[in-house]
Amino acid sequence: MRTIFAAASLLALAACGFNGTDRYAEDGSADREANATTESLADSMASHDGGDAASDIPNIPDTEARPIMQAQVVLDRQGFGPGVIDGKMGMSTTNALRGFQEAHSLSVTGELDEPTKAKLAQWQSIPATRVVRIPADWGTLKYARIPEDAADQAKMERLGYENLDEKLAERFHTTVDVLKALNPGGRPAGMTEGSMQSPVRQGTGPATPGASPSASGSPADRATASPSPTPSASGTEGANTAPLPSTFAAGQLIRVPNIGGDRIAPGAVDDPDWQQTLQSLGVGTEQPNVERIVVSKSKGTLKGYDQAGKLLVLFTVTSGSSKDPLPLGNWKINGVARNPTFAYNPELFWDVPDHEEKQQLPPGPNGPVGVVWIDLDKEHYGIHGTPEPQTIGRAQSHGCVRLTNWDAARLAQMVKPGTKVVFEA
Repeated sequence: MRTIFAAASLLALAACGFNGTDRYAEDGSADREANATTESLADSMASHDGGDAASDIPNIPDTEARPIMQAQVVLDRQGFGPGVIDGKMGMSTTNALRGFQEAHSLSVTGELDEPTKAKLAQWQSIPATRVVRIPADWGTLKYARIPEDAADQAKMERLGYENLDEKLAERFHTTVDVLKALNPGGRPAGMTEGSMQSPVRQGTGPATPGASPSASGSPADRATASPSPTPSASGTEGANTAPLPSTFAAGQLIRVPNIGGDRIAPGAVDDPDWQQTLQSLGVGTEQPNVERIVVSKSKGTLKGYDQAGKLLVLFTVTSGSSKDPLPLGNWKINGVARNPTFAYNPELFWDVPDHEEKQQLPPGPNGPVGVVWIDLDKEHYGIHGTPEPQTIGRAQSHGCVRLTNWDAARLAQMVKPGTKVVFEA
């Protein structure tokens, strides 16, 4: 994702419990009972733990056990975000393990040690990956390259995904490179000729937008590439907004990290745009209520506690820089803006020339604050998403607190106006 890194104030944001965890499924029991005859509003790639997969998805066992990815999947479901799920023991996974260990009264080591493995073993039946079929309608969506210049971004209708690959990676809390590794040669790891119900593109090269489907297989099973909107389709003039080429395609079978907790309960969301955002991020509506947030500058973490002081969730964050340090102290949440527009003001950024004009940027996951702005009572400061999930905990911010879009979407459903926020060293 390419865009302007910024975290300044959003003007005129209206002030409007935890998504993506299986741990709080009981909290949604009343809602599920009221909608017992209604399916989840999650997309067709939703997790089906303990249930039947879609009838057109063949059983393709993975070729590897992927123990670290399996732990990341469980931690993500339990509310301890490992950041990008990649099967590697990085900083975000270490932080997630620390949060899980603290919440379960284990020795806080940040390591996948034996006591932690034993505690995680209750979820050992959850595999690290699953095979899904990319929805056919993803081939008709508009993808557009995001121009570098804010003035060109302001002309777009939406700062959406640049191609299908990027959308797919964010849906499963991972990166395009991880998806490629899970699908060598363009096929799910473990797929054989005998198990292949759906022919997919041969080779590993990028798909050409508008390419013809595979010559073999039935029309419904062919993996067709996404059509390319013209630059003018996004409302820009003079900027190259042609979508980036994709490796994967609508209708294709693909192996993905087995993220869960993506159930969207009917009636839980009254904004169709926000419901669509939750679908695109694989984030559900059954969340805990967080009464207090603590952001640690030194640890690079955001912790959420309930009223009794129990740790519920932990996410790795980026917070501040030498030029725009995190404002230490006690604050509170004013409100939450979902799919916000962004008031780009060069005067608020030390690294942007003041002679640049102010711009009102459209909403979208590739916007400067991603899909969520959680406004604080400290002027110009908030907690928000990002168009660059792989940089969380590594790149600096302009003073605010940045999370992955999927973690920001979860957090947005856990808090309310008045929730206490502590920024500590």
